Amino acid sequence: MTVLLVEDDANLTDFIQKGLQAEGMQVTVVYDGFIGKLTIDERAFDVVVLDVNLPSINGYELCEHIKKTRPGVPVLLLTALGSLSHKVVGFGAGADDYLAKPFEFQELVLRLKALARRPISVDVRSTKLKMADLELDVDARLVTRAGKLIALTAREYALLEYLMRNAGRIVNRIDILQQVWELNFDTNTNIVDVYINYLRRKIDKDFEPKLLHTVIGMGYQLRYES
Repeated sequence: MTVLLVEDDANLTDFIQKGLQAEGMQVTVVYDGFIGKLTIDERAFDVVVLDVNLPSINGYELCEHIKKTRPGVPVLLLTALGSLSHKVVGFGAGADDYLAKPFEFQELVLRLKALARRPISVDVRSTKLKMADLELDVDARLVTRAGKLIALTAREYALLEYLMRNAGRIVNRIDILQQVWELNFDTNTNIVDVYINYLRRKIDKDFEPKLLHTVIGMGYQLRYES
């Protein structure tokens, strides 16, 4: 696994780099947000780890840039800003995971390994999923509605694929957290609701009929009502 670590704390980067290398990972360290931007533009990585408070370009801005230029690369924000509001901003910038400092090193390793795996196992017999005029091409990782290309972040794409593979079924927040995030988040978090809203604005807001429904007290359902 190749990891880009963008962190301006030299002692912390040294600790993380040595630890990840001991796990068999190849780690490139950058101490500045702008240099991190140049590095990700020039080279491909399996996972990117970002601090938020970086010189030149902060982690949120850098995360947004990565998701625009390399949307398939997962990003983990590693920061002392650990409140729910900060997490919402981070996930809104396109982050795939968020780990607050101080942290257990083994948890970082587990999360990186989870991010390096594809969030959802794909049934090779079903490479195109469709509901009404919403289409998802698994091979190309493209989403269209009414023939219009819909730009999604990696996490939004994973959420939509999970919902489409379970079309007609009501899925609850715990199901989504386990299957899309592959982590046992605190079930009190509203991050699923936040991402459902992101997805709804992109696939439903400007289209009819509405496909993504909230089933009060139970969860969410992707269904077509003619």
